[in-house]
Amino acid sequence: MSGAGKKRDASDECAAILLRYLQEQNRPHSAQDVFSNLQKQHGLGKTAVVKALEQLAQQGKINEKIYGKQKIYFPDQNRFGNTSESELKGLDNEISELSCKVQTLQQNCRHMESELKELKGSMTTPEMVKEIEDLKKDCANYTEKLERIKSAANPVSPEEKEKVYNEKKLYCREWRRRKRMVRHNYLQFKNDIIVLSMYLGNQQNTF
Repeated sequence: MSGAGKKRDASDECAAILLRYLQEQNRPHSAQDVFSNLQKQHGLGKTAVVKALEQLAQQGKINEKIYGKQKIYFPDQNRFGNTSESELKGLDNEISELSCKVQTLQQNCRHMESELKELKGSMTTPEMVKEIEDLKKDCANYTEKLERIKSAANPVSPEEKEKVYNEKKLYCREWRRRKRMVRHNYLQFKNDIIVLSMYLGNQQNTF
């Protein structure tokens, strides 16, 4: 069999699997839902699932509804006999709920990706630690300089003493600020990584 023939057979098999699944479930699904639920069992690819669903919708074997940028698929209800108005309304409500959930998840994912990108672009913990060490050395140098001035035989003007003292205070204050920033960023980064890992690990079980 030629490569094109094998590809067509694989596409037809994928469409048959999806059609059977949607008819058995008889409820609305997004392409992501179908992919997440069948990928492990049948080894289907995301692109193949999307194309097969669009093909089935074009053939009239399943129905497709678009909510914003989200497409929802469900089986043709004519195949299940007469459907009451309340059942159709229930399906519409379920589709709306699923669409809202998908949009919320997408927004959360974008927010987390933005936070992760911001964290990656900020100063790393080793870099912050090094800068704190440098500030500590500067602080110690100014302390030593101040002590030498205090113990010097030659008198030092009050202005020079005040200048050195203020510089010492500035560096010590900056060191303490950087130290707090390192701890805060480390804890925030650790927490965001945990939340993002839990979200990505459980996303496929949503719905």
